[in-house]
Parts: sequence; C-alpha cells; structure tokens
Amino acid sequence: MSNRSWLRPWEATSPDGPVSFDMRMGIRRLLQQYRDGGGVPFVMEYNGEITGQLNVWGIARGSLASATIGYWVSERFAGRGITPTAVALATDVCFSELRLHRMEICIRPENHASLRVVEKLGFRYEGLRKRYIHIDGDWRDHYCFALVRDEVPEGVLTRWIEGRAPRDAATAMRPATTSRLCTRSSPGANWATATAMVRSSTVSSAGRSVMAPPPRAGSPRSPAAASPPAGRC
Repeated sequence: MSNRSWLRPWEATSPDGPVSFDMRMGIRRLLQQYRDGGGVPFVMEYNGEITGQLNVWGIARGSLASATIGYWVSERFAGRGITPTAVALATDVCFSELRLHRMEICIRPENHASLRVVEKLGFRYEGLRKRYIHIDGDWRDHYCFALVRDEVPEGVLTRWIEGRAPRDAATAMRPATTSRLCTRSSPGANWATATAMVRSSTVSSAGRSVMAPPPRAGSPRSPAAASPPAGRC
C-alpha cells in the first residue's frame, strides 16, 4: 500500500467506474492465469528483498506465439537498474523456455522511466496505439515496442550486459519526447554497476527463481573496452 500514490498514474482502471482494491484477489487471478497458460507472474527481487512485480500476460500459442510484459517497481528501489534486469530475464525465459516468438511492451508516452527500460534493452519501436488501455481514469495512448526471438539469439540480458543492445531501436521513428537515456560516466564504472546489478537480481515465478548469470568468462569485451549499458536513471 505504501506505493499506491507512486503507481496510481500508471495503473489500469475500469471504464465502468472505480473498483475496490483487493490484493489477494489480484494474486489469485494471476495464479489462475498461470494455471490456464495465459500468463506467467514473476516477483522481482534484489538482494533477497521483493522490489516489484512483472507479469507476462496475453500468451498466445500457435501461429502467433507471443505475449506482453507489464511491470512495476517499488519507489524505494526505482532508478537502480532492477527493472531492465528483470525485463531482460523474463524475456529470455519466454524465448528460451516458453518458446515464444515475439514479446511486446506497451508504454504511455509520458512514462519516461519505462521508456528508458526499452531503450536500454534495445526493444524496437513499432508504433502508437491510440487510446489503447484505460489508465488512471481515461483511455490512454501507448507506444508499442517488441522483440522477436531471432533478434537476440544470445539472449536479451547477455546482449545488454555486453553493450550490444542497439541504442536507437526504441527511438528510431518514434515521435520526439523529452525522454532520453541517462548520460553515462566511464565505461568501466558502468560495466561494474551493471554486472553487480544482475548478480544481485532474480525474477521468481511459481516457486522457481531465475538468477541473472554473470558475464561469460573470457569475453573479448573487457570492462575498459566494452560499450556498457546506460548509466542508472
């Protein structure tokens, strides 16, 4: 409940009017969605503390083989790189274990913090969805971003850690906004920050934790020479 005011501007609402907030009911719905094969709820953790929640929803099988990612992070843990790490981990699980073909993230143009997540991870901008989801009392426009499995054979997390995520994928052709990637300091310092972050982060679902792996041993991209992920925002 301590995050209600922090999350309210980005929370889905009902066009039929206010509904009561019931955390237990929400959890039961997520677990039922998981049992039905329509979604996978994850808990975001950092150093053993719960920091937020990530939900893979709208899973479609067959010729579509796709799903959508939504997430929130506690205000206390915002700006530490936890969300992009969790999104990368969950996307890799969906590509490698669930064998999905395409992952999508839809973000309000005003949500600059979430826009930085897809910018860091190299999700492609695909267009504007007008009045797409009812958020904070009205139908809101959303930008759509996506990745397909063939684009990241090495995995989203590995590509980001090794500094190979395309920096303009989420911004090319997108209408101009005030959002931008944070200016990074020295490459070595930010590489160390990103590496420490993924070693401390997990996403957990249905009693199973997925720990971010360390960078591959013997990688030719040393901290001094690599192009690291963007600095913390």
